[in-house]
Amino acid sequence: MARIRDYKHEYESYHGRPEQIKKRAKRVMARRDMEDSYGKAALAGKDVHHKKPLRNGGSNGKGNLAITSRSHRGWNRGK
Repeated sequence: MARIRDYKHEYESYHGRPEQIKKRAKRVMARRDMEDSYGKAALAGKDVHHKKPLRNGGSNGKGNLAITSRSHRGWNRGK
């Protein structure tokens, strides 16, 4: 049987850390920048992809961002 996921513990031990909060803020800003450039309708059902990942020194510059389909991801969002 599957174990129940403890979201509170997960947030306290990982997602709530200052460095993770900064990384999440960068991802949110990347999407907002793309929405400003292309419009919300163009991004409906799509993901914003960093060509060079933030963890490898990538940035939110327009040259490093691309719009991709959700099927481009290596993992499934439950769909």
